[in-house]
Amino acid sequence: MSLKAIAAALDLSVTTVSRALNGYDDVAESTRKRIQDEANRRGYRPHAAARRLKTGRANAVGMVLPGSRVPLNDSHYSEIIATLNTHLARHDIDLLLLPDRPYDQQRNLLRLLRSCVLDALIVTHTQPCDPRLQRLQQKGCRFLALGRSELSQPYAWFDYDNYAGARLATQHALQQQLSRIAWLGTDDPGSCIAERRRGFTDTMQRHSVLSAEFIAALPPTRRTGMQQTLAWLQQSRPPEAIIADCSVLGEGAAIALQQQGRLSGHHAIPLYVYDDLPHDSVIEQPVNAIRQRSQQRAGEQIADMVLRLLEDAPVSGLQTLWQPVLHLASDT
Repeated sequence: MSLKAIAAALDLSVTTVSRALNGYDDVAESTRKRIQDEANRRGYRPHAAARRLKTGRANAVGMVLPGSRVPLNDSHYSEIIATLNTHLARHDIDLLLLPDRPYDQQRNLLRLLRSCVLDALIVTHTQPCDPRLQRLQQKGCRFLALGRSELSQPYAWFDYDNYAGARLATQHALQQQLSRIAWLGTDDPGSCIAERRRGFTDTMQRHSVLSAEFIAALPPTRRTGMQQTLAWLQQSRPPEAIIADCSVLGEGAAIALQQQGRLSGHHAIPLYVYDDLPHDSVIEQPVNAIRQRSQQRAGEQIADMVLRLLEDAPVSGLQTLWQPVLHLASDT
């Protein structure tokens, strides 16, 4: 739909219509409203290139995803992305998914920002000392980190209290008079995984019951979770409880426990799973779950923070930490 059609329908000049839709203040408010109403009725959207010239913005945000895995296969993560995309689209902002390229040393990301193809970046799967964030901060780029990292200056971030979640599960198991508690963890170098593991080890050390034989760092698959759990169960003194730091390892552990008749009943070994079992899990028996707020709410929160970031809000006010909750299988 062209500006000419709107101008003809309202008996106005194309210049007046163009200036009204592009926010110039020399158009009367009543005229501006008429033009905007007609544009909305016709479904008119400003040309992206023209809008970029006027505002200096690309109206696009990039989301950096690790190239070594496929996070879209994770139903929890895909819901965040879908919600984020929907909310940004309401403000005519496109969400672009970008593969992370560690060997590139962020040159490609910086090039996209410098060329005004992107207005900001959302960086996922942050690491404790993340070189991507350090480089972006040094270059003065807008970014929102999903997870926290050690940086020299304040920056915008959204995170869950992963340390607290692991501590909740560990404390609950200890309160049940269980001391041989296994940590079924992933080998991911990300900050969230490191914080979960630290929450477990710190709590166990405070009670002087930490055992290295019951700490695993594995590729996050159902197979590895099942195999490690079966190996533990074959020991003369198997673990009395298992805490899995992600859904897929948790489901692998649940499958192994079910096969050995240890998932439910009198001889059950309590299983705690971060983020609960996958939505499409083959296990119907409920487990203890370290749950966080819904991924839809997370997507909404991240979208709000991105919009404020684009408005140049102080990054010290764009730092959000959500607390997890332990849901027990007995309450389900």
